[in-house]
Amino acid sequence: MNSASARGGPAAPPDDLLSLRDPLAELAAAAGAAILEVYAGEFDVRLKADASPVTEADLRSQAILQEGLAALAPGIPILAEEGAATPYALRREWPRWWCVDPLDGTRDFVARSGEFSVNVGLLERGRPVLGLIHAPVDGVSYLGVPGRGAWRREGDGPWRPVRVAAPVGRRLRAFASRQHAGPRTLAWLQGLAPEWDVEVLRRGSAMKVCLIADGSAHLYPRLGPTSEWDTAAAEAIVVGAGGVLRRAGDGSPLAYNKRDLRNPDFYAAWGPEAPHP
Repeated sequence: MNSASARGGPAAPPDDLLSLRDPLAELAAAAGAAILEVYAGEFDVRLKADASPVTEADLRSQAILQEGLAALAPGIPILAEEGAATPYALRREWPRWWCVDPLDGTRDFVARSGEFSVNVGLLERGRPVLGLIHAPVDGVSYLGVPGRGAWRREGDGPWRPVRVAAPVGRRLRAFASRQHAGPRTLAWLQGLAPEWDVEVLRRGSAMKVCLIADGSAHLYPRLGPTSEWDTAAAEAIVVGAGGVLRRAGDGSPLAYNKRDLRNPDFYAAWGPEAPHP
């Protein structure tokens, strides 16, 4: 499911997108704090129509982000995972919009792995231009602006620039989703063995892409279902850090605000020369 809200016509974001860095981080941290309040106790889990889980934490985070983004940038629509669907005939006219996952990694939240995040992306004319991802348990945030850079900070500390890193020698560190890595993904990674010594790391949420952005890993193939709110913020961050997030097969950019909001298979990597499905 998805939702959108607008107050008046679509407004332009600030000319300097980096001016949004601290306000967005504070907003995501507030949403993360609400998530952790639910995480600390007992909570109910219900299944949506697509059989994916949703909890009170998803809904609390969504409400905080919805209100905060509307105040931060009045008039920019919000496309988010939870809520009532917005007709494609309306949203296809948007020149810019927020793409939000209030709790990315709900299955990991339910499993209490600690590996979940708040994802906020800003898109213009179909491309991510800013992304913020916050990991509530670790208190770590990443922000990226393609063409400007990417940064990481711990808690309310200083923002420090991050950059992708190519493998050294044959050693390749590759992520597989903790909850969603199926046999296709694992078989493809195993097929890299003749050329690479592959270390497969398991992790939940879009933080996998952030860890490629900061050089901690090199590659993340995702051969399975995701939606646009799963990748919008992550793409801005890894591209801002000098990497790529592209469609599997032909390596073309992902499309956003499609009639069908589901993504094709994709990969994130340190660069276009990386091995990819």
